[in-house]
Amino acid sequence: MDVSVVIVSWNTREILRGCLHSVFNETRQASFEVIVIDNNSHDGSAEMVRADFPAVKLIANPQNRGFAAACNQGMRLASARFVLLLNPDTLVLDDAISRCVRYADVRPDIGVVGCQVLENESRISPTGFSFPNPLNVFLALSGLSRLFPGSRLFGRPELSWWDRNTEQDVDVVTGMFMLVRREAIAEVGLMDESYFVYGEEADWCYRFAKAGWRRVFTPCAKIVHLDGGAKSTSQASKKMFVQLQKSSMIYHRKNLGLAAWWLAKMIYIVSNFVRMIAWFVLSVIKRDQRNRQRSAAARAALVYHFVGREPE
Repeated sequence: MDVSVVIVSWNTREILRGCLHSVFNETRQASFEVIVIDNNSHDGSAEMVRADFPAVKLIANPQNRGFAAACNQGMRLASARFVLLLNPDTLVLDDAISRCVRYADVRPDIGVVGCQVLENESRISPTGFSFPNPLNVFLALSGLSRLFPGSRLFGRPELSWWDRNTEQDVDVVTGMFMLVRREAIAEVGLMDESYFVYGEEADWCYRFAKAGWRRVFTPCAKIVHLDGGAKSTSQASKKMFVQLQKSSMIYHRKNLGLAAWWLAKMIYIVSNFVRMIAWFVLSVIKRDQRNRQRSAAARAALVYHFVGREPE
């Protein structure tokens, strides 16, 4: 078999339905299986998969195990030459999965392939990014990467100078569509389950890089990302705001050492303090709930960095 498609879902029933239809309808030249891991959804996602897609292998977890752990569950069941990690809030276009398999088959040094991701018919999403480090954290949080998107120095966190219309070796292939060679997985192992959500694909790609596997973006295949439909993280925005920084801290300590961990931590603390105040002032001036929630998220992140406590 060519591809084992692994999809992790949490309360995403309707967009998951659309994703699965696109996989089955738009994968024509590659043999494949589909494995869905449901992280204890309460919206009938697992029941929908059982009823509408009987060919899908379903794991219904009794609790939310997090993205990395759920992906690993799916990969342990996978039997194909490649594993495709696919987000449920995506739609596969024009045989994209088969195209990526053919692309990788003639380039045996590639361990991970990412494809072009569309937000709509005319806008390409900036997927693929540089490995995290304190400089990239500072550039992103300070806004310099957005102020100077064409600069290869300031735009380095998300490679903002690159239009995603050309092939490119990247440090990290974005996890929403990540085609991974089985031999590469056998060499470096599965995802690190200490990452609940965020950061796991950066850590995995770092391990692939150390083992000598290329990570490549190709525009030969396309998917649509239903931005805003990704309920899995938006449903708990304050907790996810903290999780993003927690995962970054895990990555820095594990891969870059104690000095890099401390420097990144100080950058996050200063950024959260400034944002907490700025968002609170804006919430008072504008009398809006959104900035008040943002200020609360920044405050929760500060609590995490100082005492290690995460929001419920």
